[in-house]
Amino acid sequence: MMNAMVDQIVEAPQEGPPHPDPAIDETRAQTPVKLKGRRRLLQKLQRISSSPSLSNMGRTPSSGYRNGGRGSISCISLASPVASYGPSCPGSQSPANYMTAPATPGGSNLTNFEAGKPAFGIRLVENEIMEGAQPTSVPVPPGLRSSPNSPSSEDYFLRSVASVEAAKKLKKRENFDFWGGMPDEIKVEILRYLSPKEIVKCSAVSKLWHKMCFDGQLWTSLDASEFYTDIPAESLIKIMTSAGPFVRDLNLRGCRQLRKPNWRTEALTKSCNNLVNASLEGCRIEQNPIQDLIVRNHGLMHLNLSGLSGVTNSTCEIIGKSCPQLELLNVSWCSHMDAQGLRKVVEHCPKLKDLRAGEISGFESKGSLECIFNANTLERLILNGCESLTDDALRVLCEGINTEIDSLTGRTTAPPRKLRHLDLSRCHRLTDTSIKSLAKNVPDLEGLQLSGCKELTDAALKDLISSVPKLTHLDLEEILELTNITLQNLAEAPCKDRLEHLSISYCEKLGDSGMLPLIKACPALRNVEMDNTRTSDLVLAEAASIVRQRNAAAAKSSPNGRPHIGLRMVVYDCQNVTWTGVREVLSRNAEIRRPTPGNPVHSYPSEIIQLKCFYGWQMTVEEHTKRVLRGDLAAASRLERKWAEYMVANEEAGAQGAGVRRRRRRAREAQMMHADEEEGGAGVGGIGRRRRARSGGCVVM
Repeated sequence: MMNAMVDQIVEAPQEGPPHPDPAIDETRAQTPVKLKGRRRLLQKLQRISSSPSLSNMGRTPSSGYRNGGRGSISCISLASPVASYGPSCPGSQSPANYMTAPATPGGSNLTNFEAGKPAFGIRLVENEIMEGAQPTSVPVPPGLRSSPNSPSSEDYFLRSVASVEAAKKLKKRENFDFWGGMPDEIKVEILRYLSPKEIVKCSAVSKLWHKMCFDGQLWTSLDASEFYTDIPAESLIKIMTSAGPFVRDLNLRGCRQLRKPNWRTEALTKSCNNLVNASLEGCRIEQNPIQDLIVRNHGLMHLNLSGLSGVTNSTCEIIGKSCPQLELLNVSWCSHMDAQGLRKVVEHCPKLKDLRAGEISGFESKGSLECIFNANTLERLILNGCESLTDDALRVLCEGINTEIDSLTGRTTAPPRKLRHLDLSRCHRLTDTSIKSLAKNVPDLEGLQLSGCKELTDAALKDLISSVPKLTHLDLEEILELTNITLQNLAEAPCKDRLEHLSISYCEKLGDSGMLPLIKACPALRNVEMDNTRTSDLVLAEAASIVRQRNAAAAKSSPNGRPHIGLRMVVYDCQNVTWTGVREVLSRNAEIRRPTPGNPVHSYPSEIIQLKCFYGWQMTVEEHTKRVLRGDLAAASRLERKWAEYMVANEEAGAQGAGVRRRRRRAREAQMMHADEEEGGAGVGGIGRRRRARSGGCVVM
């Protein structure tokens, strides 16, 4: 039956030879004819017979096999410019209208292989072209066709194999050394991000890295203070030898491994000749290398030779002649020199601003201090521990010798000093007379250290404090004769708005009547050291109130800022400071202020107080401070509350028997101490009475 149908289809009437013009085929493809009845059935049978590759008839046909009358680009021939397709059934002949092989210009039919190349013919899988129907296969436009000999007409798989073989023939690239091909300037910039210790470790990678890590461009600043205990003397000397001409900042502080057997003079003197800043503090260097270093570096501006036994007066003379640009000189604790060496430096170094000569002898002669007075270039003078400094010598430093005296004021007409920082700590021979000579002669003074001058009294500081409006740091530690009058004068001085640091430790006569007005009057106070004094919980409560006011002012500018330490207070070994005062500070540190009409939002602390108190409470205080600084105010408040409950429980546990008598005795001692203090501070206005009213009910050990 199938053969009969095929024969019937083959013997269909012919309509004439195919039209060679592709434009007519395209026009016919645009006007499809819908078949009906018998022709439609024959069309379906034709599709089944012409598609033997579709063995699975149950699957969904692709879009190229669907009915629609439109041509599919997947069903066109790529073998010839003009090709007609027909049914390819076994045992049947194709009519002239539908040839399965392309027609050559000579009219002969070619086989499926042309010129030895495979040419695959595509069977007709669209609707059968019957009488009155149009072919649904569309030929490729002439502009897109390729010749049979072009590379694009080759088989896809053959092209893939050819491309693989061509890739194998390509020459492989040799290993590329990324670091070795990089310019040296870029390598140096990359190594600059490493610390000196890391650079020394990298030098062990290879010889090339060893040479690169010891390149002088990496060591323009050699600071061995971070690794001086780990680096051996040989490596340190090698760095200075290779990088010497490039080094400008040399810091060998604490390098005690540079001893005489391992020290090579040329490593420091012949190589390092472009130094600007040099620090040899703590090194065991002999006199000759130090002098050679100074002679070869005429551009030195900062020189630190403190603690070197090789520094003598002759070394100071070489410094003065070889370093005209010197601005800072530190020769503290150089035991083999005296004030005569300082004189030689000051005379030849007109730019010297910072002179540090702690524990230097020879100030009995007035010549060296007179030279400093005449130069008047120093802004910082450190003479701590100079026991040879007397009242006459200090007066020469401030007023000169045989200077005219103004008849109206009774003071000398000498120009004021440019000193900004003056350190006279532990100069035991100074008295009120010499300190009074500083008054109105140092108007730019910002820092004054008089700790350990036990002969001073309130009269010495009265005129001086009123004449230094720029004072920010004041150290009065261990001046036993000072009283609350000095603190009250300081609270009324012109420098009260600028005072940041105050140290009155071991001034046993100072107490609340002096500290309370001082804390109220000094809004910029940042550090207060008052251990071993008579201060009590009232000072802590007042400090907490001042910091709270700062928080209220800061909340308007930065309401969401993290808390930071705004005031440091040292109150250990103060007998009148109890845990209630410490708790007041902790409570204020973690306080969240509720909204008010002026501030409608909650305000959080921006500044807190850092306390150093009794060692038994210090761990709790430090933990509370850590929680506040990281913003965990709830945990800080919980810790403060639990600690208060613990302290109350301890007090109640010792409330029977001897504990009551002990507490009463300590309460009487505290009351007598307050009474004595109140007598000394009668002009404060009844501060002591308010103190007893607040602390009388909670006197604790």
